[in-house]
Amino acid sequence: MKKGLIMEGGALRGMFTCGVIDVFLEENIVFDGAAGISAGAAFGCNFKSRQIGRAIRYNKKYRSDPRYCSVRSWVKTGDLFGVEFCYHELPDRLDPFDRETFRNNPMEFYVGATDVETGHAVFHKCSDGGAADIEWMRASASMPVVSRPVQIGKYTLLDGGIVDPVPFRYMENRGYDRNVIILTQPLGYRKPKSSPAMQTLLKKYPAVAKAMAVRHIRYNRQMDEIRERELAGKVLVIRPPQALGISRTEKDPAELERVYQTGRAEGKKQLERVRKFLEDMEA
Repeated sequence: MKKGLIMEGGALRGMFTCGVIDVFLEENIVFDGAAGISAGAAFGCNFKSRQIGRAIRYNKKYRSDPRYCSVRSWVKTGDLFGVEFCYHELPDRLDPFDRETFRNNPMEFYVGATDVETGHAVFHKCSDGGAADIEWMRASASMPVVSRPVQIGKYTLLDGGIVDPVPFRYMENRGYDRNVIILTQPLGYRKPKSSPAMQTLLKKYPAVAKAMAVRHIRYNRQMDEIRERELAGKVLVIRPPQALGISRTEKDPAELERVYQTGRAEGKKQLERVRKFLEDMEA
């Protein structure tokens, strides 16, 4: 039996996840493996590198920097989030990603992305936090329309949340049967249908356009399945107590801190339940 941590995406709703996992790190809650999608990958990697506070720190410091996220970057490069700054300068120099700790931590870490040719989810096991792993994290978080697809080997990839927003089945299929799931929407949230304009904007990638057309159905079905597992005691779910109300491109440090602290509060609130849930597996 293996203990898994699964982290949903959601752009800057991911600050909620950061708050939860920082509490886990402070309280030495450990897992055999983790899987992150989109922001759950880009921010969740700090759980494996054991860098408490890193994600909230650099987001508050650099969110207003046009090199990080800006319309100017989007117009100039095709990426709303600047690739060179976000995935190279920031982790290499400005707020270094602890690759040594990431590499030496035995916890497995998987990220998921969407294959634009097939419209299917593909996953990668990040081993050392090096250039290849960082590219997979970038692919996982490359939102359609505001990001260029990421070419990695035989794959052309976009955001993993398009087709597998909460990869609990993927983890179950890998033998993880005691999973803690961090969601970034409150209980009862239902995803609405994507705008019809999305089909036009994605006409170059018909498999992605088709996936986006049914994304709300897939997501809502996943929420139903997760709720069934939760009520049966098969998974433990941590979610915001209410809608987080934060923009995908929020630049106000106070708003980022608010959502992060909401995650910390919920992490602390659920801490003993998490411990018991994981310890019961070992009993």
